[in-house]
Amino acid sequence: MIDAKDWLEFAEKFQGHKCPALAMGLRVGAAALNKLNVERAKDDELLLHVDVGENHWAMEYVDGLQVITGCTTGKGNLIITHKGKWSVVLTDLEKNKAVRVTPKPEIILSFRKTDFFKNYRRKGIRASLAPDEVVEPVINLVMNSPEERLLIISDVYDYNHTQPPRSFNSFVCEECDEVVIEEYGRIKDGKMICIDCANNHRAED
Repeated sequence: MIDAKDWLEFAEKFQGHKCPALAMGLRVGAAALNKLNVERAKDDELLLHVDVGENHWAMEYVDGLQVITGCTTGKGNLIITHKGKWSVVLTDLEKNKAVRVTPKPEIILSFRKTDFFKNYRRKGIRASLAPDEVVEPVINLVMNSPEERLLIISDVYDYNHTQPPRSFNSFVCEECDEVVIEEYGRIKDGKMICIDCANNHRAED
């Protein structure tokens, strides 16, 4: 059994500040791992779908999930679905089994009533600037609440997911001289180029 508390200090170092959403990611991820009876991912044997989106106010939640599940953007086994929700689905790709976990609505709504949310996050103040006496009570609530009060955990169910193979083929763009994965190449005037050059747009321009 994985215990979310064992990962809190590391998660806060990884994230850079204390945050209730980060703590919630740890609790949700731990619950999903334990329900599936699997260990933290070392490679890409697990797959995590997270229903947040780019404008979600609590994106630190994803960092907590990455830390505790081992599903990361770098491994390619964390997928953000851009639904603007807190639900996650963790899949054991070796057994084709999955579980869905989501924080209970009343817990998330209670966040919005705290000083941390109303007087800091809602006003656009960085989480790292919130004093400990404001943020730690909310973190403690998340970390110490019984699982049945905090989370909705589905039964384990069958889930078949076909992971697309990783590409090891690449080329050098004939305009910008940068290495590009082959599948992202474009042909322009008989030259093999990258998407940016095909669109005449690069970040530095």
